[in-house]
Amino acid sequence: MAAKSALHSSSPNTSSFLNSKSDLVHFRRTQLRFEPGIPSKPIKWESCSRTREQPREKVKQGGRLFTVRCTAEGIERGMLIGGGRGREEAAASKILDIPERFKVVALVACVMCLCNADRVVMSVTVVPLATKFGWSSSFLGIVQSSFLWGYIFSSVVGGALVDRYGGKRVMAWGVALWSLATLLTPWAANHSTFALLAVRAFFGLAEGVALPSMSTLSSRWFPSHERASAVGISMAGFHLGNVIGLLLTPIMLSTVGISGPFILFSSLGLLWLTRWANGVTSDPRDSPFVSKSELRLIQAGKTDSPASDGQFPPLRLLLSKAPSWAIIFANITNNWGYFVLLSWMPIYFNTVFNVNLKQAAWFSAVPWGTMAVSGYVAGALSDSLIKAGYSLTIVRKIMQSIGFIGPGVSLLCLNYAKTPVTAAALMTIALSLSSFSQAGFLLNMQDIAPQYAGFLHGIANSAGTLAAIISTIGTGYFVQWLGSFQAFLTVTAGLYFVTAIFWNLYATGERVF
Repeated sequence: MAAKSALHSSSPNTSSFLNSKSDLVHFRRTQLRFEPGIPSKPIKWESCSRTREQPREKVKQGGRLFTVRCTAEGIERGMLIGGGRGREEAAASKILDIPERFKVVALVACVMCLCNADRVVMSVTVVPLATKFGWSSSFLGIVQSSFLWGYIFSSVVGGALVDRYGGKRVMAWGVALWSLATLLTPWAANHSTFALLAVRAFFGLAEGVALPSMSTLSSRWFPSHERASAVGISMAGFHLGNVIGLLLTPIMLSTVGISGPFILFSSLGLLWLTRWANGVTSDPRDSPFVSKSELRLIQAGKTDSPASDGQFPPLRLLLSKAPSWAIIFANITNNWGYFVLLSWMPIYFNTVFNVNLKQAAWFSAVPWGTMAVSGYVAGALSDSLIKAGYSLTIVRKIMQSIGFIGPGVSLLCLNYAKTPVTAAALMTIALSLSSFSQAGFLLNMQDIAPQYAGFLHGIANSAGTLAAIISTIGTGYFVQWLGSFQAFLTVTAGLYFVTAIFWNLYATGERVF
């Protein structure tokens, strides 16, 4: 009690050291820490001023000379009362002190996961809906593409809104609206075909802001040498959404019914909003949670600055430069191949190899899971090359070449697949390598037009969405007329090769606007 009383009487603004006659230097070692021996005599505390060079006192015990340093009062209390508890609590605090930018990218990755999971639900439920309503393969393509009708219009507008109002606010409104559309989808399907198409178009309209918001938030919250990894983490969540949607939807369809997966994912979106609204800002300079040291790191690692007037350049100016067209064509090709595989992969395994819906979901999910991992690897590799001294132009060209040539070769080989396992392996390779595009054209928007990246992203994404509509509907007609996927896969592979050549001719990592 004397020791405890003496501790509480100590001033919080001073440091203290032990009297040389104290027996507190006697420690007994245990398996986990040093356990102090509490003396029977009262402890005498002497105040010492807190200076750069802390006072020390020499203590002689058992013929050996010990040096006792004047330490902070909190550490002394931890040693006396809890043994190693003070050190353990300090270590735990340090572990939990996660940089704020990593918390932001974790939330972005979660919402990108939901974004894609909400899309994939329809790719799976369209199979029982087609059976129920007697839809043809060509009409299936129309239903699948209805999401893109709204998506194509919101990309440009959403990108401009992100540049003007920030990624936080625009992303929040997008999640709220697409969660509502997801919730309404099963009702619309039972009501009428027109209602279903209208709700899916509204769903696409809301989701069009997701990628520009993600891209702009990454550029604001991360220094240039960490940006590719941040985008890789965000897009890993995006691709994992495919896996989650493809695996959970068949299970819920067989247990709950068609409405089950739509209710689940819309509820998760609204739950995410409650954390996003109070925990994130569009710019780290406005965040009450970011430390001064982290803010200095973010700002010191930037080579660009956001636009201050909220204005974006004339469309003619953006389209007058070849690097802009390299990004636009890359987005067209990426979306063409991506949405063909996203929308038709379950149907491909079901029709070509006669596997049931659950098996098709598993075969379809594996490639997206590996794509999530390879996307992060691509980002980390890109950042390491930049840190090693390679120019942005060289790095962007290397990443994008892998992202187009690899999938092109894989899709050509897919024409010769004889088993679902072989087909799944080739699709896995194609999608894994295509994720290198995330460290190519997707980041290049911030390189050439940092002030207007959201707007340029919207323009490129609208062109890519138009290509996705054509490819999604075109696949349906190819399957209906020719009875196979092979011809369309060959066309897609050729498009990959041509765009890779154009990219290497005109892309640059230098600032253009």
